[in-house]
Amino acid sequence: MCGIVGYVGPRVATPLLIEGLKRLEYRGYDSAGVAVMNGAGVETVKESGKIARLEALLASAPIHGTTGIGHTRWATHGPPNQTNAHPHTSQDGTIAVVHNGIIENANVLKKMLEGRGYKFTTDTDTEVIAHLIQECFDGVLEDAVIEALWQVEGTYGIAVISSVDSHKIVAARKGSPLLVGLGEDEHFVASDVSAILAHTRQVVYLDDGEMAVVDRNGYRIIDLNATEISKKVAHIDWDLGQIERGGFAHFMLKEIFEQPQTVENTMRGRLLLDEATSKLGGLNLTDEELLSFNNIVITACGTSWHSALIGESLIEELARVPVEVEYASEFRYRNPIVDERTLCIVISQSGETADTLAAMREAKRRGARTLGIVNVVGSTIARESDGGIYIHAGPEIGVASTKAFTSQVVALLLFTLKLARLRDLSYLRGREVVDGMLALPGQIQQILDRAQEIENIAEEFKRASNFLYLGRGYNFPVALEGALKLKEISYIHAEGYPAAEMKHGPIALIDDLMPVVFVAPHDSVFDKITSNVHEVKARKGRVIAITSREEPALEGKIDYEFRIPETMDLLMPILASVPLQLLAYYVAVMRGANVDQPRNLAKSVTVE
Repeated sequence: MCGIVGYVGPRVATPLLIEGLKRLEYRGYDSAGVAVMNGAGVETVKESGKIARLEALLASAPIHGTTGIGHTRWATHGPPNQTNAHPHTSQDGTIAVVHNGIIENANVLKKMLEGRGYKFTTDTDTEVIAHLIQECFDGVLEDAVIEALWQVEGTYGIAVISSVDSHKIVAARKGSPLLVGLGEDEHFVASDVSAILAHTRQVVYLDDGEMAVVDRNGYRIIDLNATEISKKVAHIDWDLGQIERGGFAHFMLKEIFEQPQTVENTMRGRLLLDEATSKLGGLNLTDEELLSFNNIVITACGTSWHSALIGESLIEELARVPVEVEYASEFRYRNPIVDERTLCIVISQSGETADTLAAMREAKRRGARTLGIVNVVGSTIARESDGGIYIHAGPEIGVASTKAFTSQVVALLLFTLKLARLRDLSYLRGREVVDGMLALPGQIQQILDRAQEIENIAEEFKRASNFLYLGRGYNFPVALEGALKLKEISYIHAEGYPAAEMKHGPIALIDDLMPVVFVAPHDSVFDKITSNVHEVKARKGRVIAITSREEPALEGKIDYEFRIPETMDLLMPILASVPLQLLAYYVAVMRGANVDQPRNLAKSVTVE
């Protein structure tokens, strides 16, 4: 959830490091720094706050050198300030380290190193690594890093340089993503391909327990026994324009408006109209194997967990297979009922979410087959799962997920359709689902064309202190997701509930200042939700309703209404989520919040 970039080659390193850090700032933005070999030694410059402050420092006092590493931080150990910013250096100043992850035995190692005369000046666990590498150093940097990492417990993605064994970068990974970018007479190290996409599309992904030794002439991948490993080179299909704002005020707004295309991309080539089913070549499961599972477990975190809840309803309704949705962070700490007749679906935009990855590994350990639904090609979950579905939403830079969410739901629909048609879903019902899915991109565009209506609603509620989001059936997870989006980027307290549960506690909060958002399209539970609307209005609550047709039952009971196109009940969550994304965005912008980089959050959570 922090960002790492490194460069070794003939060019001046600092501008390349700053450029890379700017593209990684969505992963961490409370402090940043660089360390460059300037010919005399390792020179480090770091600063708290946004990267622009670091850039200003370097503009006034440039560092000249052709090998360096940089980091943008999301604080785990110690407050965000200049002292705790990365890179961290060894006591003798010859070694600099940047680190993503958490060293769990940092206190034990710190006491050991203090006993040997090392002095600590930061609150971080990373400083331990720098001193430990110095303690192990005997002339060859990679040997010292290996010896140090044998003593480390926890998760890490690290990049290390040394003025003694110079003009090389040593990078190692355990639980935190890292890759090597290949260029002409130059090479890169990064935690995310976006940092280096302007310079190369050829990358090598590190797996856990692997280390890269990189210089301008080449690279070697070795394990922690110094045994060389042969790795495939991956080609990145994204282009630079996909990680630029493209005229939009924020990445989040751009990504909301990309959803007609991203939903279409998720479906492209996968729907079989004549057979009323889907084709998913990446599952690596035969039809017989798909039919052999007794139950399905879906595990995820945050927004992906909300898509999993929708997936549960889809699979149980259409395929009639029992489904459990688990928070990935809780899954491995209890004793889940998972065996070889269980299919475990793990959902993660980045494919690197630490809790989700750990849950997948635990499910595999218990004998389950695993499928990953991820956005990032080459990510750890994509590589380690038995099969899966790429959502093809393109890079998502905004910290608050939008287009990935709708594409995850579409991917779950594709899987459900295939499984249901293999079981007993009729052709006519399957064709109805297919036709409804094909209409989604155009329907989403209709909603986006009326974004001004949502902006007007946001103007009315930008000063609210609390929001309540209510939905039923397929739209209860939409209420959860709408509330999450609002609190993530506007810092307004918001809660999502099943509408009927409002009476069991939350109704105490409702007064004439409380906005209540009802996700109330005309579906099979619409008559039930109308009574909940009446209950809110009886207590003077202010009702914002997402509906799909004129509803006489709600006449006079809605303060603000936004109407989405009509579709099947099971497709409503995709359409209903879009206006809620826009509502959160416009409220946050009107409150002056940084919607792309909300406080305390990072895009990819790679620590537990």
